[in-house]
Amino acid sequence: MAITSLTSAGAGGQVQSAIARASARTGVDFSYLLGQAQVESSLRPDAKAATSSATGLYQFIDQSWLAVMKKHGGEHGLGWAADSIRQGENGRFSVADGGTRAAILNLRTNSDVASLMAAEHAADNKTALEATLGRPVGGTDLYMAHFLGLGGAQKFLTKMASDPQASGADLFPAAAGANRSIFYAQGGRERSLAEIYDRFANKIERGAQLAGGGKTLPPVADMPAIPEMAEVSTLERMMAATGDQSTLLRPGPDNARLAYLMLATLGN
Repeated sequence: MAITSLTSAGAGGQVQSAIARASARTGVDFSYLLGQAQVESSLRPDAKAATSSATGLYQFIDQSWLAVMKKHGGEHGLGWAADSIRQGENGRFSVADGGTRAAILNLRTNSDVASLMAAEHAADNKTALEATLGRPVGGTDLYMAHFLGLGGAQKFLTKMASDPQASGADLFPAAAGANRSIFYAQGGRERSLAEIYDRFANKIERGAQLAGGGKTLPPVADMPAIPEMAEVSTLERMMAATGDQSTLLRPGPDNARLAYLMLATLGN
């Protein structure tokens, strides 16, 4: 399948259409993908973090992008990219040719490619999380994996299942030190895991609502790198908007219809 470049920052309709195509092709919840892109980049395909390598609609850092492209690129007509990526004994991904590496990383600003890779990444995390937790997972669970990494999300969600009032700062002290507004309430009170989770849920749902209504989140300054979770570059962005408490459920008929409706309305 040929992948069309949709890199214009102002082409909101094209971006949403690309996300709808990725949802329809992979079966990943359209509302989740839309909300994630809104929270991450305000639906800007060329978004670039100032404090890390995070780039594109879904703010993939270099290593995370190379990893998902290595695993799934061939499934989406990008075998040349997947075949060029090597994983070393240390677990890091590399590309021998500098020009090819740049071309692969630049695909993060292509709305179709970025949406497909974000959907595939979410699907992988969904499978792993459900195996660990023994329950269906929703959009907030997937977003935790996107930001904390799969291991961090498994740690967070497993602990929350047994002790939802446990302190998030105690579980992730380094992250808490770098992001007090997430782990601490006003006055310095430590937020519980359940409180942190609910705040994440609110922002993802609100992001989907804003994007679906053609609105955008207010700009959010880039946050510093988090030592304990180096791949995390935009956790703070989740705190950029307020909304009614809600969580996203597993993909269902309504979300599938919404994705196809977006395709029909915005065009292929």
